[in-house]
Amino acid sequence: MAMAMAMMMTMMTRLRTLLRDTRAAAMTEFALAAPIMLTVGLGGLEAANLAITHMKVSQAAMQIADNASRIGDETVLIGRPITESDVVDLLLGADLQAGNQLHIYRFGRVILSSLETDPDDPSGAQQWIHWQRCMGELEVESTYGEEGDGKDDPSFVGMGPAGQEVMALPGEAVMFVEVVYEYQPIITDAWVGDRMIRTFSSFNVRDDRDLSRLHQEEPSSPVRPATCDVYESFNPEDEIEGREAGGWNWEF
Repeated sequence: MAMAMAMMMTMMTRLRTLLRDTRAAAMTEFALAAPIMLTVGLGGLEAANLAITHMKVSQAAMQIADNASRIGDETVLIGRPITESDVVDLLLGADLQAGNQLHIYRFGRVILSSLETDPDDPSGAQQWIHWQRCMGELEVESTYGEEGDGKDDPSFVGMGPAGQEVMALPGEAVMFVEVVYEYQPIITDAWVGDRMIRTFSSFNVRDDRDLSRLHQEEPSSPVRPATCDVYESFNPEDEIEGREAGGWNWEF
C-alpha cells in the first residue's frame, strides 16, 4: 500500500511539473495552427487565380468580338468582303492576345457567329445566324444557337440569355462571340463549384460589309474554314496536361 501511494505521489508530482512546463509551447501552437493557415492561404490564392482567369476570358471574348467587327478588305466600290483567311487570322490573334498562361484553345473553345436578319423574311426583322466559325479542343456547343438557326423560325429572336437577346438591325450584322474555358486550378478545384467559365460579347459591324457570304481570298488555293464540327487548336502538338478534378486530393 505504501509503495502504491508513493508511486501515485510521484506521478502527480511529474504531472504538475509537466503542466507548469511551457517549453516548446510556441512550436505546439504552430503545429496546430499551420494546417488551418495553409488551407486558408491556398484557398485565397486559388480564389484570386480564378477571378483573374474569369477576367482574362471575358477580355478575350470582348477583344475577339471587337476585332471581328472591324475585319475585312476596304474598298470604295462595294461592301467590305470578309474572307475565311480573315477569320482564321482573327482566331489566331486571339490566341496570341490571351497569352501562353491561358492556352485558350487547348482548354477552351471560341465560337464566332454572324447574327443578321434573314434576307428572305418579308418583315426584314427575323434574326438569323448566317455563319458560325469555331476554334478550340474543348467539345462544347454554342449555348445560343448554331449556324442556320432562325431561318423560317420566328421563335429565334436573337442570341444571348433569355430576355436579354442581342438582335441585328435590317441589313446589318452583329459579331457575337462565345468563349467557354475549363478553369485550370493551381492547387485544387476543391473551392471551385463549376470549372467551366462561359462568357460572351457582341459588337455591331462598324462599316458597310458584304454580308452575302464568307469569301476565299484565293479561290484557286482555298483556306480550310474553321467550322464548328472540328475540335482543334493552332498547336495540336501542344501536350500540356489539364488539371483533372481532384477535390481535396491536392497535387503540387
